[in-house]
Amino acid sequence: MIDEFLLQPDLYSTHGSSTLIDLLEKQWIDDINLGEGTIYLVSGFGNYNGGVRFYDHFKSHVDKGGHIKSLFGGSTSQRLTSMQLAEGLLNAGVQVNIVNRKHILHAKCYGYQSESKQSLIVTSGNFTGPGLSQNVEVAVSLSNESVNKIGFKWDDFFSACLKSSEGTYLPTLPVGDSVDWRLLYNEVRGQNDTVPPEEKVTMLLLLSHADTARINSRPGESSGKGSQYFWLSKSAFNFFPALTIPNERGSKPTYSTIIKVKYVDLNLEENSRVTFEAGNNLDFRLGTGALRYSHLADEFDIAAITRRKNAFYEIRIFKKSSKHYSTLSKYLINYIGSQGKKYGYIPNDIFDSVITI
Repeated sequence: MIDEFLLQPDLYSTHGSSTLIDLLEKQWIDDINLGEGTIYLVSGFGNYNGGVRFYDHFKSHVDKGGHIKSLFGGSTSQRLTSMQLAEGLLNAGVQVNIVNRKHILHAKCYGYQSESKQSLIVTSGNFTGPGLSQNVEVAVSLSNESVNKIGFKWDDFFSACLKSSEGTYLPTLPVGDSVDWRLLYNEVRGQNDTVPPEEKVTMLLLLSHADTARINSRPGESSGKGSQYFWLSKSAFNFFPALTIPNERGSKPTYSTIIKVKYVDLNLEENSRVTFEAGNNLDFRLGTGALRYSHLADEFDIAAITRRKNAFYEIRIFKKSSKHYSTLSKYLINYIGSQGKKYGYIPNDIFDSVITI
């Protein structure tokens, strides 16, 4: 493993990573032997979607004899770390430590230690969906050689973090009403609950053949078989509510949530499932069954997915011939895969002004 500097999302990197998740994958997945050594997480804030990419990997590591230690900030008055994250980590066998300080824990460090090597990531990104994927965050990933050169030791650092608080709390399962759990907030919100201003955004998606083949099929045609969905970026952790529904079918792990979608072009509302393929392609899929056979969208059209409330979204299709297409396409600055598919985000107030709602 080599040293790397990153400015996410996909803004600047010395060795090709796009997000903090990419750096964590290199350190926690690519560069370790499952069951050997200890994975470390230290973050002031944390939520469930921060861990979705790693829960199953963590469990495999622990089941094979490895260890994972985590430390998060806790508070009875601020939303620092969610109980859903703590529950997910505990179910994976992770040791969860919560510190409660007047001056909050603000450090963010991640890494690994075994008998033969260490690695370290120092970053501004919290262990949350936005912090690991779409917030503008800096991260420096250090190799074993660099970590040893500066004299860093994970055991000593983690112990120092624990000593930073007069009290350290260790929640245990099941989720309860003890002081350990009261320091954590419940991140599950109602469908129509409001979201913070920074979450009121629209995802713009340049549609591919895979997105539109079933839309343009006719009943009975083989091209219309299978599930109708939009294939989204693997960095969409911050765009959806907590993905707390694990898969109940098949052997590959997935995590899902249910949202309400208003198809503006169809004047139709229905529930849809958002799924993160944790054990397959590591991407998000948004079920859009209402569009099957509708012939509303073609390849290279733009789908605008607008988050209006916590779990209420609107979908609009903008054809290549639309008067808004050129303006919206300027926000398609990120690539998905290697086939030219692109996506981007636009604040809802700007989006609404563009389409003159």
